[in-house]
Amino acid sequence: MKKKIGISYTEANFANYENWFLPAELGEDIELVILSFINNNVDDIYACDGFVLTGGVDVLPALYGGAEHYPHQPDHFLPERDAFEKKIYEYAQQQRLPVLGICRGLQYINILEGGKVYEDIGEPANKIHKKETADKIHGVNIREDSLLYAITGATHGQVNSAHHQGIHPAHLGSNLMVSATSDTNDGLIEGIEFKDKTGKAFMLCVQWHPERMQEKEVNPLSQKIKTQFIQEVRNHTK
Repeated sequence: MKKKIGISYTEANFANYENWFLPAELGEDIELVILSFINNNVDDIYACDGFVLTGGVDVLPALYGGAEHYPHQPDHFLPERDAFEKKIYEYAQQQRLPVLGICRGLQYINILEGGKVYEDIGEPANKIHKKETADKIHGVNIREDSLLYAITGATHGQVNSAHHQGIHPAHLGSNLMVSATSDTNDGLIEGIEFKDKTGKAFMLCVQWHPERMQEKEVNPLSQKIKTQFIQEVRNHTK
């Protein structure tokens, strides 16, 4: 029986996530499953061996005690998506399954672990990080004592950026550590992982979009992350 990677559905460029995982990398033993809050296919969650929590619309601010109104908030929130992805994450932790969080995925995992995000990072930071017609590009610094460094072998790299929210450093979730920060003046959190990894499965979250970054096939902050995640799913036994 094939192992399954569940990718949470997003209305924002979902095809990029599917296309990022190449048939040659998945081989004959892994397949992708779309986990959609629209279809509410909860049973498919329980058939998966690893998960990708994708980018997209802001998490409902009531879930982290955020402001009801703030700059650049979406016209509509998706509480159904928030509830559906909470089920994904909780199941992953109960079963110790690999998780990769991307952009919103990073932010929501921090919230699910008891943390908070900036409702909006502010206009100076938005000029560096918020997507306009295309993703922004900036550097990141990576901690050498992190899983992210162990995977990529990089202490610094270039990433894409398309977000107006970010993890509040004073409200990092329980048992989480910062693995990467922006090399810009704002020093925004760009990566998180478990601090104490004892008894935990692979969990890595990044603020950038490795599935659509430039030269993703050769940039270790995309390719090596994907390769390691696939390997963790392949090696995991329920």
